[in-house]
Amino acid sequence: MTQTSENVTWLTQEAYNQLKAELEYLSGPARTEIAAKIAAAREEGDLRENGGYHAAKEEQGKQELRVRQLTQLLENAKVGEAPAADGAVAPGMVVTIAFDGDEDDTVTFLLASREYASSDIETYSPQSPLGSGVNGKKVGEDAQYELPNGKLASVKILKAKPYTA
Repeated sequence: MTQTSENVTWLTQEAYNQLKAELEYLSGPARTEIAAKIAAAREEGDLRENGGYHAAKEEQGKQELRVRQLTQLLENAKVGEAPAADGAVAPGMVVTIAFDGDEDDTVTFLLASREYASSDIETYSPQSPLGSGVNGKKVGEDAQYELPNGKLASVKILKAKPYTA
């Protein structure tokens, strides 16, 4: 789980290890693989009309961007504990809210950075309008956040528990 405070990103040991392993793979074996693809495509001849070459170069660019993102994230990371199950909303928690107090209209999401976005559960950043509105609130409390049109929306915190993968 991650919690961002200014330029520091708080990570659990598990999250840190996972991101470090991804960085090591992208910096080592993945770089070697993409370099081999580029070299093989280059040997095919005219680079202007070589789709394989251009695709490999694009893949290399995306990979290098991810390496820079991970390097920056890990340089500013502090390893800490997962949030406590004390009923207070914090990054790294699965939160269930009810819109306008209507307990039939609920949403459950993970409050975490985009590094933890997954297909298993919807993820909201602590910096998003909803994320910043509920962050720090306790179960049973109401929270407000600003909608894109400038109006305020109100939600009630129904549940908040630490995320487990």
